[in-house]
Amino acid sequence: MNKTGIIETKAGKIQGYTEDGLEIFKGIPYAESSLGDLRFRPPVAKKVWTDVLDATRYGHCAFQAYSQLEEWFGKLQPESEDCLNLNIWTPSADKKKRPVMFWIHGGAFTIGGGIDPIYDGSALAKRGDVVVVTINYRLGMFGYLYVPGKTINVGQFDQILALKWVQDNIEFFGGDPNNVTIFGESAGGYAVITLSAMPAAKGLFHKVIAQSAPFIDPRINDITTKKLMREFGLKRGDIDGLRKIPAEKIIEGQNKYFEKNAIDILALRPLIDGDTIPIHPLKAFRNGDCKHLDFMIGTNLDEFKLFSALDPNAFNVSDSDMEKLLIGYLGTLGIDNDRSKLILNTYKEAREGKYSTDPKEIMSALITDAIFRISTIRLLEAQSPHQPNTYNYMFTWQTPVLDGILGACHALELPFVFGNLDLPHMDNFVGKNTNKALSEKMMDAWIAFARTGNPNHEGLPDWSSYDTEKRTTMFFGDECKAVNAAFDKERTAWDGLLEI
Repeated sequence: MNKTGIIETKAGKIQGYTEDGLEIFKGIPYAESSLGDLRFRPPVAKKVWTDVLDATRYGHCAFQAYSQLEEWFGKLQPESEDCLNLNIWTPSADKKKRPVMFWIHGGAFTIGGGIDPIYDGSALAKRGDVVVVTINYRLGMFGYLYVPGKTINVGQFDQILALKWVQDNIEFFGGDPNNVTIFGESAGGYAVITLSAMPAAKGLFHKVIAQSAPFIDPRINDITTKKLMREFGLKRGDIDGLRKIPAEKIIEGQNKYFEKNAIDILALRPLIDGDTIPIHPLKAFRNGDCKHLDFMIGTNLDEFKLFSALDPNAFNVSDSDMEKLLIGYLGTLGIDNDRSKLILNTYKEAREGKYSTDPKEIMSALITDAIFRISTIRLLEAQSPHQPNTYNYMFTWQTPVLDGILGACHALELPFVFGNLDLPHMDNFVGKNTNKALSEKMMDAWIAFARTGNPNHEGLPDWSSYDTEKRTTMFFGDECKAVNAAFDKERTAWDGLLEI
């Protein structure tokens, strides 16, 4: 292994390694360990160290909940509460001020990590002459329990402290602290949108890319926290008691709870408490509070197909029962039966002659829109009057694996964005001989946006900023094309719904 020179930062001296023309630094602590009394508390900045930090290997990721995705991709290791660290890929730790791309991983705020090979920043950093940063932050009960007056949103404050570390130190790695793009997928998309509305994060970043961000639930209560505490025989709010329980036991209890209460999977999430997050992010965007942020957001065509493939038995219902299932689902969103039937009929009519009207395909399209696409459109509608650099995309490339049942599912764009299609076992998700030209076009769009706030480049047709007149969306698929008013009949079926 070839070592880098010793980098002197405000945090201390750091030495990484060189590989394929890049300088790479892994496992850099940005906070003190959240063990013991610091469990469930906001993070504390890491004290300056005196020795040279060996940054040649990944640090720990956060403790992980169980997920069926482990069967496809394996489980991230090693886990620890001492997980507040970050990784950096840079073309050179020089004085050149490169755009910084700061990645926040997804995983329902219960799984995932900046150490996942899919997020290796080498290809992006090398192709775009940018600095890529990935982080680990606390997940599940460790990051998102809510006990009024005692703990809330500490996982978000982990992300904020990592951003502060970048502001203080990224110049020593050839990055520009005045040009930081935060980007994330799924829960990571939820996180970057939430950070945009957090006063504590203001000024720490300048651009936002949200990939497949789910609807941000405005409801706040401590019911799930109370139920989780009961799993350990603890009374309401007994955080001190929970601090005494080994982390492995906490994860075991958390897994047992969500096995029985799968519908609560996103209950451990950033909560809009009126203080750390003063208002719903959609309201913040509408009010112009985020007008200083260049904004790109998008979804995948068939988001829901990942979840239906993970548990096909849960959706193995007859065609005649599918309508009842969907109307029941829409009812959980507060939509009455008559409006639900109208939405369902609109989807059937809009897809006739264009897309499959098989009931399971209708279900996939409708739930994809309910969870991901409509809330994405609401954010675009809110931001575009204030910020001309507002862009929408849709990932439409469909994977051939599993006889095509995944379509353009949730998370499928990730190896394309990071240029990591050749990872071991990735062919189980994207197939072999995958469209590398598409990956290059997407990487170049993300890089261009990080550099200038505009994702246009020579490899794409003209991509207009979003407005409510044309509603331009860039389709990333076998063909990349700008489409106006995509799936507009389906969009209008939601008029007045999923508003805040």
